[in-house]
Amino acid sequence: MRWDRLFDDLEAQASAEWEAERAALASESERVRLSRVSLRDRLLVLRDAQAQVRVQLSGGAGVEGRIVAVGADWLAVDRGPSSVSIVPLGGVTGLRMAHADLLHSASGRVGQALRERMDLGFLLRDLARRRVPVLVELVADDALTGTVDRAGADHFDLAIHDLDVPRHPSAVTGFRMVPFGALAQLVVAAGDAGL
Repeated sequence: MRWDRLFDDLEAQASAEWEAERAALASESERVRLSRVSLRDRLLVLRDAQAQVRVQLSGGAGVEGRIVAVGADWLAVDRGPSSVSIVPLGGVTGLRMAHADLLHSASGRVGQALRERMDLGFLLRDLARRRVPVLVELVADDALTGTVDRAGADHFDLAIHDLDVPRHPSAVTGFRMVPFGALAQLVVAAGDAGL
């Protein structure tokens, strides 16, 4: 009888040690998996879940809505029925959301769609080609309205004019070269976003 109890104790002890080791390995495996999940991967999960988020921007401003598109270095937030904000990932200082959405986003997702590989320059060149009027909010709390004339690798040219006036030489009041790093967000009418 004493021997039975001794063997039962040894078996329970070995089982507890094995469970602890298995839990430690699972925990380490999860840490390694999470180390490979990028912000962009998490944004794709939030987009697919249609989660409501508040995106904090450089300069203190923020935009609230659903993420409707994620590109290589930008995201688009549906601000409601009238407009979409295009935000460079480099200008995002944080995101707020429900705790359940935060946890779910950690699952990550690797995007393969063409839109998910398009960079900000590609998107701006499309807006320039279609002559879409935009509101440009800069990190320095400055705001401009007009039309993107052309976009380079790391900057774009903006013809400045009122939003409600088509881009015409007589309506343009000036031009501005804007580095992508200075862009907080670009607001486009919902129907013109093309996302």
